[in-house]
Parts: sequence; structure tokens; C-alpha cells
Amino acid sequence: MLPQLKLDASNITDLLTEFIRSEFTRARFSRAVIGLSGGVDSALAAALTARALGPENLLCVMMPYATSNPHSMEHAVLLAEQLGVRTETVEITPMVDPMIATDPDMSNVRKGNIMARNRMIVLYDRSSRERGLVVGTGNKTETYLGYSTLFGDSACAINPLGNLYKTQVWQLARSMGVPDVIVNKAPSADLWVGQTDEEELGFSYEQADALLYFMIDEHYDDARLLEQGFDQTLITSVRNLVRQNEFKRLPSVIAKVS
Repeated sequence: MLPQLKLDASNITDLLTEFIRSEFTRARFSRAVIGLSGGVDSALAAALTARALGPENLLCVMMPYATSNPHSMEHAVLLAEQLGVRTETVEITPMVDPMIATDPDMSNVRKGNIMARNRMIVLYDRSSRERGLVVGTGNKTETYLGYSTLFGDSACAINPLGNLYKTQVWQLARSMGVPDVIVNKAPSADLWVGQTDEEELGFSYEQADALLYFMIDEHYDDARLLEQGFDQTLITSVRNLVRQNEFKRLPSVIAKVS
């Protein structure tokens, strides 16, 4: 891991805890809702939110689909019990399957988008019931690469992890005591059987984070990236993803008529 991506876990934990607390105070809310997937990102977001608001003020919602890995639910429950937060399980299969049935040839990506958006419907419904805010779980790497679903997992009121690369999420999660079984497993959106983030992307998060740091944070051009030892194929792939997914990082464009 590059030294530039290492962080002072104690200071960042305090900073993000205060960020959550101050944003909720500013918005005049005291309760939060998080979709707890069993993965490291939502686990870290939950740990930080419970620390900021108190575990009694956090509702963690588990939303399995028929093909979800059973370990995802087990790990979500493990984390929730460790934090002492309130939980609720909502099975999304009856919501998702009727939409999938409209197109028998639907791709896995489209199916995954439907699942992600249905999960966000559930979270915003529960946030209305709870009179709380939805806390996001997306990280900086996913944002740059466009590895998220608009109005799905990218939707939230606040996002404490949005400026952390994936490798930094792992660091902070370990420092906060997130169980090793969650931190060490292969990252997966669990949208279809056997799916993993890195296999779908075609490169590892460690590779992506190192390259994104120099490409985005340090503004290196391709020549300087090659000097750092990065492969041209990887450089081109990542740069294309960053460019073509810029629309996901911007608010909807409104036509000016006056």
C-alpha cells in the first residue's frame, strides 16, 4: 500500500464521528437508517454512526434477495449484535422478481440495478417511518469508477465514507473493531451468485487505489503514471471509467430558461 493512502485511524474516526453528529444536528434529525449488507463499507458506516448518535438511534436494515449469499446475512447480524443497534430484515425478492419477469433476457447488471434501487426504496421508507436520515456507504474508489447504481446504493442524505479509498475503508474498519470475517472477505455487491467486485472490474482495489491516487489526487498524466510502474492497459481502463462515469458524480443538469 502506498504511504500516501495510510491514514491516522484515530483522528479520522473522530473527524467522521463529528461529521455525522454535526450534520444530523444541522438537519435537526437524531435517528439514522443504514442498509447493512454484511460487507465492510456498510459495517464501517454503521460503526461510525452508532458511535456518533448512539446505537439506540441507528436502525440497520438487512435486505436479502433469493440468491444472496447466506454469509452476507450472518455477517450483517454479527456486526449489528456487536454494535448493539436495532435491526430489521426486509426480503426484497417479492419486490424484485415481478420486474425481472417482464424481460426474460435481462442481464445480471440490470437485475442488480433493480435490486439496488428496491433496497433504497425500503431504506427511504424506513427513514420516513423512523423520522431519520439515510446514511450512505459508498467509498471514493467506487465513486470514481462509477461502481454504483444511481438512485440505488449511491442515494443517501449524508455519506461519511465518500472521501475514503477502499483500502482506507479497510484500515479504518480494522481499527474500529469490525470483525475480521467481514474485513478480510472478497468484496462483493452480492447481486448474483459468485459475483465479486474485483472480478467484475478486472483489477484489484489495491491497484485501483494506487493508480487513482496519482491520477486524481496528484494529477499525473499517463507518462508519469508509466514511470511509477503502472501498466498502460490499467491506466487506460481506469481513466476511461473515471471519464465515462462523471455523470454519476454530478447533480442532474437543469436547463436554464430564465
